[in-house]
This record gives sequence, C-alpha cells and structure tokens, in this order.
Amino acid sequence: MQVVTVTADAETFTCNAYLVLGERTVLVDAGAMDGVVDVIREHTDTLDAVVLTHQHGDHVEQLDAVLDEFDAELAAYAPHPRRDTPLSDGDTVRIGDEEFEAVHTPGHADDHLAFVSDSTVFSGDVVVHDDGAFDDGSFGRTDMPGQSREELIESIRDLLDRMPDSVEHMYAGHGDEFHGDGPESQPERQDSSGDVRDVIETALERAEKREPKYPE
Repeated sequence: MQVVTVTADAETFTCNAYLVLGERTVLVDAGAMDGVVDVIREHTDTLDAVVLTHQHGDHVEQLDAVLDEFDAELAAYAPHPRRDTPLSDGDTVRIGDEEFEAVHTPGHADDHLAFVSDSTVFSGDVVVHDDGAFDDGSFGRTDMPGQSREELIESIRDLLDRMPDSVEHMYAGHGDEFHGDGPESQPERQDSSGDVRDVIETALERAEKREPKYPE
C-alpha cells in the first residue's frame, strides 16, 4: 500500500491529505491546499473515494474541488451535502489494499474518526507524532468552543484498546508521518524508534495532565 501526502508542498495552513494507492484508491481528507487536484493527478487518473476524519476547514476546504474532478464516493461520519456513505463507529472501510475499522474519536471534533487496520492508523487530529507543542506523541487541541479534553482522553484510550499491536505506520492530520520499529518499517522516511503504540501512549499521558497544550 503506497501512501502519498498530496499536501506536502503546501505554503498555507492545511492538514495532511493522504492519497492511498492500491486496490481501492482513496484520499483521506482533502486538505486546504490550492492545486491538490493537480497533485492527485500526478499519481492517478482515478479516485474511488474520499474518506474524512472530520470536517474542520483545513481538512475539507478542497473537498468540492476534488469531488468535482473525480467521480469519487464521499464517506464521512457527519452529514455533508455530498456524502454518499455515512460512517459510524465500528464500520469497516477499504482504504488502499487493507480493511480499516472506523473508530469514533470525539474531543477535538464531535465527528472525528480514526481509521485502523492491522498495519496502519490514520489518526486525523486525535493524536499526532509532532505538532510544535510536543514531539514523539501529541494530541489534538481542545481549547476551542465545542471541544473537550475529557472526551479526547477517552477517545485516545479507546483507540489504544482497539488498535492491534501489529500497527507500525501512523499517518496523522498534522506533523510528520511515523513508522515504528518492525520488519515493515520505513526508517528512511522518518527517523524513529519505538512503535506507534508508544507514540499514542505518550500522547495520552500528556493529555491526561490536563494542562493547556499551548500555554499563554
């Protein structure tokens, strides 16, 4: 399964939008970078689906442009005018060559989903490897209206409970991708030690301190 960060060269604020090539070509989040359609076209002429982790602006600003360009299905937790497939906690969705479980992970956003397979997690903003606040395990902000640190903590715990120990690859909504130790790790793409579970457990420990993520 090949994963391409199609927003890697963005000069404005965006999420990481991931094009997953394989049996079912899927875009995980659309991002907010002008020209994202052109980058997708560099890698594929067809797109089977767009799957959303959540609908914050930095994740969906280019969604209409992508859907207008490709005859792709839209799958999301929350209603959207162009949604074809509602996703609920525990649903299964094929991304690339693998089956992923949708895990409802609110706190940063009420409609947030993470997607977990035997090898990979697309974690959106619930947990990230690094984001300027922390390295080697950080968590989505919860200081804006409608967000909840307590819900986020429970979401991270649930994600850990439902994530197989075999997961080696973590693609988060912000910061660097992470490839943990193991026979299929890709250290040339991200210098790393430990594994994905270590990163998420560190994020949980930091979130559980209940201190402001961005001190004034």
